[in-house]
Amino acid sequence: MADNTPWDTIGSLAALFTRLDSERGLPPEEQWTLQVLKLSEEVGEAAQAVIGVRATNPRKGRSHSWEHVQEEVADAVITGMVGLARMRPDDAAEYLARVLAEKSAKFLPAAGL
Repeated sequence: MADNTPWDTIGSLAALFTRLDSERGLPPEEQWTLQVLKLSEEVGEAAQAVIGVRATNPRKGRSHSWEHVQEEVADAVITGMVGLARMRPDDAAEYLARVLAEKSAKFLPAAGL
């Protein structure tokens, strides 16, 4: 496993979850829908952690650390990558690289300018 890239691990997770959901009789689009809902849940947990670190809920006070926030953000990223790999099992990494290049070009100057 030490030689695996993050995308290898993401692909393995995506294949596992797809197989498990398929065994439950869920069609692909329903699987994708549930994966996006899972992503929303993870983003919500990151938001809850920020609320906890900022102590903005008077009932709970300071209930989280920035380390918790970082872990929840990582969970959201992983869940998003797994979702993309489930929807695009053949080219998720390349697709993400392409979309990242397009989106970042709006903010980062072109090389050599």
